[in-house]
Amino acid sequence: MVNKITLLFPVIISSIIIGILGLMFVPSDIKNRNLDFSIGTIKIDNKIINVEIADSDDERQRWLMFREENQSSNPGLLLVYDKPDLYAMWLLNIRYPLDLLWFDQQGNLVYTVRGAQPCDNVLDFSTCTFKNTKPSKFVLAAHSGFINQNGITNISKLEVLSI
Repeated sequence: MVNKITLLFPVIISSIIIGILGLMFVPSDIKNRNLDFSIGTIKIDNKIINVEIADSDDERQRWLMFREENQSSNPGLLLVYDKPDLYAMWLLNIRYPLDLLWFDQQGNLVYTVRGAQPCDNVLDFSTCTFKNTKPSKFVLAAHSGFINQNGITNISKLEVLSI
């Protein structure tokens, strides 16, 4: 009698290879299709900033993948979640480093990552996945250097003016 794992092993390996090849060779029409995110206004400390808003599952999953850094006139993308939780940001198919800021439901800054590097190896996502340590409801992804340029500190506060 053949062991189940002996039968499943080739299927598992084939699935992994097909998945990796699918990620590596995404068709250009999918890569170049940009979602039209709505524009909102936020305030961090005393600075008012226009940002793109990702508040649906599709928008949060697609977020900044396959986008060129200079395609947007807005300095960041605000991911808005339904409830506070721990949210990981996987920088797969992101083409430039990001500053990532997690804010809780009251708008308090709870976690930051400066200059988060995109994935350079599809097989090792541990170096390009970033996760907050305290529950948050908002994640702001901005170009690297955004935190320093805007004087954001551990006591900075987010206020959503319009979504």
